[in-house]
Amino acid sequence: MKTVKEETQSLIKKDRDHVWHHISQYNDKSNPIIATEAKGAWITDHNGNKYLDGMSGLWCVNVGYGRNELAQAAYEQMNQMAYIPMTQSHIPAIKLAEKVNEWLSDDYMIFYSNSGSDANEVAFKMARQFHQQNGDFSRYKFISRYRAYHGSSLGALSATGQALRKYKYEPLSSGFLHVAPPDNYRRPLGQSVESYNVQRAEELEDKIIWEQKETIAGIIMEPLITGGGVLIPHPIYVEKVQEICKRHGVLLIIDEVICGFGRTGKMFGHMHFDINPDIITMAKGLTSAYLPLSITAVRKDIYETFKQNEDNSHFRHVNTFGGNPAACAVALKNLEIIEKENLTERAAVLGERLQNELEELKNHPYVGDIRNLGLLMGIELVEDKDTKKPASAQRVGKIISDCKAYGLIIGKNGDTVAGYNNILTICPPLSSTDNDLDFIITVLKKVFKQNES
Repeated sequence: MKTVKEETQSLIKKDRDHVWHHISQYNDKSNPIIATEAKGAWITDHNGNKYLDGMSGLWCVNVGYGRNELAQAAYEQMNQMAYIPMTQSHIPAIKLAEKVNEWLSDDYMIFYSNSGSDANEVAFKMARQFHQQNGDFSRYKFISRYRAYHGSSLGALSATGQALRKYKYEPLSSGFLHVAPPDNYRRPLGQSVESYNVQRAEELEDKIIWEQKETIAGIIMEPLITGGGVLIPHPIYVEKVQEICKRHGVLLIIDEVICGFGRTGKMFGHMHFDINPDIITMAKGLTSAYLPLSITAVRKDIYETFKQNEDNSHFRHVNTFGGNPAACAVALKNLEIIEKENLTERAAVLGERLQNELEELKNHPYVGDIRNLGLLMGIELVEDKDTKKPASAQRVGKIISDCKAYGLIIGKNGDTVAGYNNILTICPPLSSTDNDLDFIITVLKKVFKQNES
């Protein structure tokens, strides 16, 4: 009989022989965590080591691991009816669409897919066809921001403003343009945050005009840039972008894939601002990642243009697994848990406490900025506070590695923009306990203390 050590070595060898890991450089000296169990905010590896998952997987396990009620919802639905395509319909899809509109406090048509990338691809196709059917045949371009991430599929990656994610995969889809985002930490010396954000919005409007406004179909943006470094705009920026869209007949697409479902301390990230998006995309926290599911929510007046009786006026897009009955059933139960346990409100409370407790890290010689909204935090590391030179990959990697050694998993804005992958990211489950938060704070303070020189 194999010892635990021998079995682990065997699993690692098989993993290296057969499994291609996502977005990971090959490193034969660094073994992946082979997870075997997860409960709450904690995961356990094959050797029995426990780690607090300070990233909720990939920003997605909002209600935490090991929720029996979610597993039961999937089981019961699979027993009753495991599958039917969304060319037809089923009760969980109908109930979920109604529930999402309740969360949005609005009236959208709900189109189901599998992932955030899928949801954004659908949004681009819908926007282009909408303009075509309104007689605006020249509107096909989309504007997004540098540093933002919108997915890995061809169109979504084209919208993504992270050069390292695109490098060696280009040329991508045409018609995708980019502008600089508001990065308040790196705004010009002496300029107010409000003035700087207005300037960034005006630059976006300049882009529309310079590209010929009649060619612009939509603007896609997260409420705050998440994976690109947790860049949080002033409200005036987001609200001014909506004004610009309306002025030029451009659709506003809000990507809520990470920010949605309580993560920012409100039901959706865009609810921190006075805006009313034309299209909203969502995934991840929709099911807390228990099953794949995403949504493209479209305003009713946009949907109406697809009801024409002319040939090819319907939306000619199909997704085999989108809106899977079990996934919809899980999503319904997931939203019920978020409501019942007040996890949206708890995200706001825990986020505020995390910010207050870690405020002292701003005095650390290599911490340039700490920013958060709800339970979503970025810690920007620099080599020099005066010049704001981004920290080296070695310095960032050392802190992540030291945290892992103490049992805390945190992330970074990896593979985004060369030289600017210097922001640590923290995004624990909304269901994290007070003790979980104590652990996160304790480990971070200890690790930063060890890395003062």
